[in-house]
Amino acid sequence: MATEIQDLFPDARNAPEVRAINDRCQIRTEEGHRVVMVSGIPVAHYAVADRMAEAHAMVSLVEQGWADQNDVARAFGCSARTLRRDQRRYEEGGLAALGQPRGYPAGRARGGESRRQSVHRLKTRGHSNCEIARRLGISEAAVRKVLIRMGWKDPHEQTEMLPVDAEANSNPKLSAFGVIVPPAPASQDADPSDRSADRLLARLGLLEDAPPLFGSASAVARAGVLLALPVLIASGVFDCARNIYGSLGAGFYGLRTSLLTLLLMALWRIKRPENLKEYSPQSLGRVLGLDRAPEVKTLRRKLASLAASGRAAQLGEALAKQRVALRGKAMGFLYVDGHVRVYHGQHALPKAHVARMRISAPATSDYWVNDRSGDPLFVVTAEANAGLVKMLPGILDQARRLVGKRRVTVVFDRGGFSPKLFQQIIAAGFDLLTYRKGPYPRIPRARFRPHTARCGGRKVSYLLADQEVRLLKGKLRLRQVTRRMDNGHQTAILTTRRDLAAAQVAYRMFDRWRQENFFKYLREEYALDALAEYAAVADDPTREVPNPVWKALNVQLRQAWARVDRLQSEYGLEALSNLESQHRTMRGFKVAYGKLGKKIWTAWQRILQLEKRRAAVPRRVPVREAIDQPVVKLAPERKHLTNLIKMVAYQGESDLLRLVEPHYRRADDEGRTLIQAALASAADLKVTQRELRVTLAAQSSPHRTRAVAALCEELNRRKALFPGSTLRLIYAVQQPS
Repeated sequence: MATEIQDLFPDARNAPEVRAINDRCQIRTEEGHRVVMVSGIPVAHYAVADRMAEAHAMVSLVEQGWADQNDVARAFGCSARTLRRDQRRYEEGGLAALGQPRGYPAGRARGGESRRQSVHRLKTRGHSNCEIARRLGISEAAVRKVLIRMGWKDPHEQTEMLPVDAEANSNPKLSAFGVIVPPAPASQDADPSDRSADRLLARLGLLEDAPPLFGSASAVARAGVLLALPVLIASGVFDCARNIYGSLGAGFYGLRTSLLTLLLMALWRIKRPENLKEYSPQSLGRVLGLDRAPEVKTLRRKLASLAASGRAAQLGEALAKQRVALRGKAMGFLYVDGHVRVYHGQHALPKAHVARMRISAPATSDYWVNDRSGDPLFVVTAEANAGLVKMLPGILDQARRLVGKRRVTVVFDRGGFSPKLFQQIIAAGFDLLTYRKGPYPRIPRARFRPHTARCGGRKVSYLLADQEVRLLKGKLRLRQVTRRMDNGHQTAILTTRRDLAAAQVAYRMFDRWRQENFFKYLREEYALDALAEYAAVADDPTREVPNPVWKALNVQLRQAWARVDRLQSEYGLEALSNLESQHRTMRGFKVAYGKLGKKIWTAWQRILQLEKRRAAVPRRVPVREAIDQPVVKLAPERKHLTNLIKMVAYQGESDLLRLVEPHYRRADDEGRTLIQAALASAADLKVTQRELRVTLAAQSSPHRTRAVAALCEELNRRKALFPGSTLRLIYAVQQPS
């Protein structure tokens, strides 16, 4: 007898009046009332017609983290924009603001012209966004959105970005770019070691970045790093980041705090976020004005959030513009060179030649542009390890946008040697300075003359020969300065700079080693080659690479040629050692060595076959046809962002070195060591109503202490404010006892 199969759980279905928000939240509506439940627990109960209660329920679900904004809006039958508007009203006015009726406020007069025209009219008159919002009765965010849609730009920003000066630093309402910014929020806490109130506000979504709160303390470890703040502020990194990224959203550790932490980590030589495990968060937090510094997971999440926006290139360009505004005189010579970051992971990456290791290995190539002093200006990541000849035109286009119409000489090594490229460089309005590559006539010894000049503050002497040369069958005329070493070796330098003395040409070319030293310094001190993340993204599958089939046939062809050469050598040796008494005629010799001759002809036939097969195979093919694995490259955004942070930290270190040079005789040899020691030293912190006094511990010797004291006086003249606060930084050094 057949039995009827029944459902095991016949009632396990949502009733028509029950609506699910997500896997733990649901809404139940019955008899004109509605209940909102989380994990089976009622959290809100109101009448369906009660608009204020319903808005509060939606806001609570999102603010408490129980449900996503889009899920809540869909379940309650409204748009996500409406929910965001309710969140903003609740933050500004509490429950009473949620009772505001929908639509345009009753009784408010509508302007005779559109909102866009009103905003544009007031903005062109120089009013701030907040003032426009007050006059029109709308929010500042609405004004900002209207300006973005209009594509409006501040005419002051379009002309030239001005460097940070003492007056801008002394006014907390002016940024480094002259943009009016709201004053720094005050902390809700009184104890610097207990930021519970600020953390609660951040948890509720009412705080985007915790304001710094300092307490007076003695011998704060590594507080000497605060010496770098004036030069970091002058670099414009905080203003550039705020203008480009805006905000990281509600949180205790916001954009400013995260960026400041990463910069100070670089100066502390904490080379990776993972290395923060070795340091006390409370100790580092005292230097940042926090109870605890952000830890590994927090900092990695902040980096991921910044990288997700894909704006690292915009940040790099903004920082480069600010650097040009600060140090325009150093941009007369720009040094371009590539740096290869070797990869040891599992992804199939294109190979590149690593000069320092003398091998080819999977890697990623970055091209850095440095100024005359060796300080970095900007960095570009090459696609598929493209060479300098291919990358240089794009790099020069970016450099021209940064430096404007000023005369610039671009200096590069033999990797960029290409007469056709030289023509493009000259046509773009640049001068060039590079080594000559390939065979060229040696200069007679009698044509060399000693040349002496004073360059870079020191006297240099070279044995040089100066002449004009022609390339591309006479189409390209360049100046060639050749240096002769004591051992007779000659190094030829090509340039378009005919106005420079020969010794200056040689000095500027050999000064390219500053960039090599820069790469070595950043590898050792800042972990330049460290991976920022292990993720890979899809690469262009249509880019062409050498055909592996063609390469295999070429290897076989070389082997076949080597076999022919070996057999012919053997045949010729037998003919040379042949005695006339043994083989009187050539015919007799051929008969005697017929087997060897047959091998030679067979080897020649092999060469002809291989050449025919190789000619039928394309030399380059799309990469998707060359490899069986997915075509990928390392995710570039986070690495580019960390490179920019290390670049700014190095620039700050260089700026401090320039300030201390007049006061330290051995600055050329020990200057960076002195700066590192000062940044890593302990310091006493004393807080007043308007000042943060930083008194560094005495250095290892009296003359080093005097040099750091002179540096403190130079920094005090800048009247810098601690980022995010109105506290002026005052520096001093304890005198040795």
